Amino acid sequence: MNKILKILTGFLFLLTFKTLHAQEHPPFYDEIQEFKKQDSIDFPPRNAILFVGSSSFRKWTDVQSYFPNYPIINRGFGGSSLPDVIRYANDIIFPYQPRQVVIYCGENDFEAADSVNAHIVFNRFKQLFKLIRNKMPGENIVYISMKPSPSRAKRMPVEEEVNKLIKKFLLVQKNTSFVDVYHKMLDRAGKPLAGIFLEDNLHMNAKGYTIWQKEIKPYLLKDKK
Repeated sequence: MNKILKILTGFLFLLTFKTLHAQEHPPFYDEIQEFKKQDSIDFPPRNAILFVGSSSFRKWTDVQSYFPNYPIINRGFGGSSLPDVIRYANDIIFPYQPRQVVIYCGENDFEAADSVNAHIVFNRFKQLFKLIRNKMPGENIVYISMKPSPSRAKRMPVEEEVNKLIKKFLLVQKNTSFVDVYHKMLDRAGKPLAGIFLEDNLHMNAKGYTIWQKEIKPYLLKDKK
C-alpha cells in the first residue's frame, strides 16, 4: 500500500509540476517556438515581406501562391491580439529583417474583454507601430483593415471605428499604407458578403482571400535589387 501511495504521490507531483510549468508560458508560446524551430532548419530570406498578425493570416497557408512574385513570410499565429504581437515582436518580426511588414490584427482584442473599446485597440496598434519604427525606421508598414465577420456582426461598428482611427493615423506617417478590405467585403445592404467565409462565419475561404489579394497586391513592395 505504501508503495502505491508513493507512486501516486510522485505522479501527482509530476502532474502538478508540468501544469505549473505550462502556466508559466504566455499565450501562443508553443506556436512561437514552432516558428523558431522552422527557422533553425530553414531560415527565411532577408528582405522579404512579412505578414504578421492573427488567424486570418495563419489560415492563409497558401498566401505565397496569391503573390508569386513576392517573397512572403507568414507569421500569423493563433487567435492573437495586438498585445500578443507586441510580446513576440523580437521573435517573429525583427529577426527576419523584412523590407515590409504587413499587419492584420485587432479583431480579437475585443473578444478578450467587454471593456476593450476602439481607442484602447487604436493605442495598442500605435504601440506596435512605434515598436517597429524604432527598430526598423526605414521599412514600410502596411495595416490591413479589420474585416466584417458574420459571427461578430455586433462588433462591426467598433471595428470600423478603429479602422478609421488607424487610417487617419497612418496618413501622416511616412512610408506606410492602409488597405481597406472592410468595405470590399460588404454587400449593397452593408452586410458581410455571402459565400466568402468558412462554416465558422469568421475565417475566410478562397473567395474571401481573393478579395484580399486584389486589395493588398498594389501595396506590396518589389525587391529593389
